Amino acid sequence: MLRRLLTAVGLGAAPETGAVVEPPYAPYPNDAINEIYNFLFCDELTAFKPRPGQSPAAWQVTLFAEPADVSALSTLAGDASQEGRVRYLACTKLRQLGEAVPMKRLLGVIVEVPLESGLDVLAVYSEGGVRYINQTGKLAVFEGVASLQPHVQRLLAASEAVVTGIGPWRKPRRPPPKRGNMRLTFLTSDGLCFGEGPWSAMQREATAGPVIQRATDLLQTVVRMAAQ
Repeated sequence: MLRRLLTAVGLGAAPETGAVVEPPYAPYPNDAINEIYNFLFCDELTAFKPRPGQSPAAWQVTLFAEPADVSALSTLAGDASQEGRVRYLACTKLRQLGEAVPMKRLLGVIVEVPLESGLDVLAVYSEGGVRYINQTGKLAVFEGVASLQPHVQRLLAASEAVVTGIGPWRKPRRPPPKRGNMRLTFLTSDGLCFGEGPWSAMQREATAGPVIQRATDLLQTVVRMAAQ
């Protein structure tokens, strides 16, 4: 279904690109979009530090405090009102400090699909935020859009069944998937988890299949809204 939808909007399969040893990766010709793409995965804490001359947000003060305030980090990690990415960063900092993190919680889902002219990426986070980068490198960001929330919540719910059965990936994030494959990445309080494989195998898989279907449902709405 997802592949049929992508074909319907003019998308196909991407040529294989050369592998990069470790992130950050550059699947797009635009440096700013590549930066945003890498931000989706939250695997480089320092990338989220305030820029020179920028006043830090409260979460940045907590995340980069020296010495670290473990209690404040734990509160930030467990705060459901915060962005999923912020909570994931707090969990990462706690793990780096050797401290306990909240029991496994799903904080984000990222779907990557290689296409004829580039990489299509759909990302959703626990607070309801949505990011979409299409194969041309065009970006759409949706925050607090009520019409998307039912789709977001169904995608997150379907993803819960996946993350309960897989452990975190402790190596550097891999390059974008190769031609013919797709990847589902899950940001959890335990770390980054992912599943990758050929289209047909992923669609038939008992837990990945529903995630792909829910991502399709969300993508239909996102593509329509982005076109408007």
